Amino acid sequence: MGRSARFTRAQLQSVALALVDANGLGGLSMRSLAAALETGPMTLYNYVSQREELDVLVVDAVLGEVGWPPPDQGPWEEALRDIAMALWHAVHAHPNTVPLLLTRRSRSPAMLAVAEAMLTALARSGRKGQALLVAFRAVTALIMGTVQADLAGPLNLQAGESAVDTIARFRSLPPERFAHLIEIAEAATASCAQADFQDGLELLIAGLRGTAQESASA
Repeated sequence: MGRSARFTRAQLQSVALALVDANGLGGLSMRSLAAALETGPMTLYNYVSQREELDVLVVDAVLGEVGWPPPDQGPWEEALRDIAMALWHAVHAHPNTVPLLLTRRSRSPAMLAVAEAMLTALARSGRKGQALLVAFRAVTALIMGTVQADLAGPLNLQAGESAVDTIARFRSLPPERFAHLIEIAEAATASCAQADFQDGLELLIAGLRGTAQESASA
């Protein structure tokens, strides 16, 4: 009779994700994961055979936090909004994983499920083929881009520079040339990551709705 597995996949995912959250992608390796699990690196080869499989564990762990209602029910805009917000919350909670989500997504079963749900909602707007692809890329780019922008900080502060110093630096720019840049720099000090994403998503949905209506009436 074969020996039962010492660790479950869920355990490996949870610990691997915790390592990335705490130490970045450089903190995840067979050795570091084995140490966190209090076992030897060779034991892990019974579960994963290479680094790429470790990466997929992390991606699946993040996306395992995403839940959404059936994407083929209700208005497509509501379905898309629900999926996009759920995905944003999951990614925003684990910003160090963004590079893996971008590079390993095609190998993650959980990502395939999220992507298909989002595509189902977008397809209900009447899009297919290239138009469906463009819309899908626009939504995913908004999600990943806003998470990365928030990770950098609303003002993208320089090393050793405070928000007050940054605002002062922008205010010192010639207003006749950079009036709008000065304006948004000041607005950024009071911005909220989730509210900014929600507003951006609504702009995108409005655009998708408008182009879908144009196509239907053409």
